Amino acid sequence: MSTAETLQHLVLQTLDKNTVINDSKDLVEDQLALLGALNSLKSKNMVDFEYLDREVWYLTEEGKQVAEQGSHEARYFDLVPAGDEGISMAEVKAVLGDVASVGQGKAFKNKWIKKNGDNVLRLVDSIVDQTKLDLQEVQKNGTLSNAKLLTDYKKRKLVDKQKLTTYKVTKGPEFALEIKKEATDITYEMLQSGEWKNATFKKYNFDAAGIAPNGGHLHPLMKVRQEFREIFFEMGFQEMPTNCFMESSFWNFDALFQPQQHPARDAHDTFFLKDPETTDRFPRDLMEKIRVTHETGGDTGSIGYNYKWKEDDAGKMLLRTHTTAVSSYMLYQLAEKTKEQGFFKPAKYFSIDRVFRNESVDATHLAEFHQIEGVIADKNLTLGDLIGFMDVFFKKMGMDKIRFKPTYNPYTEPSMEIFSYHDGLKKWVEIGNSGMFRPEMLQPLGLPPDVRVIAWGLGLERPTMVKYSISNIRDLLGHKVNIGMIKEYPVCRLDKKMGKELVGLSQDD
Repeated sequence: MSTAETLQHLVLQTLDKNTVINDSKDLVEDQLALLGALNSLKSKNMVDFEYLDREVWYLTEEGKQVAEQGSHEARYFDLVPAGDEGISMAEVKAVLGDVASVGQGKAFKNKWIKKNGDNVLRLVDSIVDQTKLDLQEVQKNGTLSNAKLLTDYKKRKLVDKQKLTTYKVTKGPEFALEIKKEATDITYEMLQSGEWKNATFKKYNFDAAGIAPNGGHLHPLMKVRQEFREIFFEMGFQEMPTNCFMESSFWNFDALFQPQQHPARDAHDTFFLKDPETTDRFPRDLMEKIRVTHETGGDTGSIGYNYKWKEDDAGKMLLRTHTTAVSSYMLYQLAEKTKEQGFFKPAKYFSIDRVFRNESVDATHLAEFHQIEGVIADKNLTLGDLIGFMDVFFKKMGMDKIRFKPTYNPYTEPSMEIFSYHDGLKKWVEIGNSGMFRPEMLQPLGLPPDVRVIAWGLGLERPTMVKYSISNIRDLLGHKVNIGMIKEYPVCRLDKKMGKELVGLSQDD
């Protein structure tokens, strides 16, 4: 039987005999252990109890020694023999040690002894060691009737006081000598046998402190994402609202001057929605400008794509294939704000969020991934501004060797691929894409003719895989992710070499 059960039975047997326990100090010495037993019995309504708080005096270690062996002054007196010769003070000190000086002083004060040269003589034949008697009373009762004496003994470090909590215990409504075992949970066996109908269940203690949960852990993608966000914020960018994954083909393709017969708009490249399948919730005047630009080039100086633009195709709903869909909408809002204010104010936007492509899943590709995108809108920007900004931006990521190669994008011209020299691979690696938005995209949105927009984008997954030495993207994102690795991976530092940046990529990459 455990100590807790022993205490519970002791309480019950005492109550059965005496009806009430007026003060538990006479029952057991360990009141804290008793409290646990009382709480357990009270939860079963077998007993009730109330707290009895009071201050009590107790003996220090030195006080316990005095109560057992006598006070310093009494022990000093006992060493002084009767007669006229007495004993030398040096001899007494040799026997009593450090307490000799205290005992001597008190004995002189009580007029028990006197000094005769280097010796001490008795002045009385016998004494009463009141200090010893007082401390024995304190040890027994926890106090003295003479408060002044207690203060004196406390100064002598013989006694001290403490708060003592004991308990008054009475019988509860379900008092019994036998303690019924309570069930804590309904088990499968209880349900099968019907035992749960007659079982007694332990009450929930809603006031009890729960187990402190372990700290949360950020996914590696979120760590790298936050590093990119800090760079953008440091450079004065505003984060675009990208919390809606569904988009219309109008903003995802048409507003970007991407023709409706472009292969990217086929079902084998894009996830189209069935419900809702279409929408017409886009500005009608903007739609008309974009239609004209696609068909003839409008006022942009372009000849357009020379085809019949269809509103039905623009209204098709899809899972966005890039966050540039949000960029086009933000630039339209910027143009509208410019009209309201009467002047143009430069803007810098960025986004880091999820996009979707209908691609085959393998070690380096998923049907959904994260895109990092930044755009800067200002008057008379040039390709040199884009290159200069890219140099500063990527240096903040720890990439100080950057170069560019011309490429083709449907909605930027000129367009450039961005490469960084990889020390591990000893070669140049593509890290992103960039360019200047075409006039066919910007002018229908309503921006002033001299406003240029530079833009760039890169994936979030590849930098994360490099930073954390992950070879298979399915180990980073998706149902195969090992939750344990999320707890173990360190904080990401884009400005510090780590992971595969130090050792180089494997041939499988």
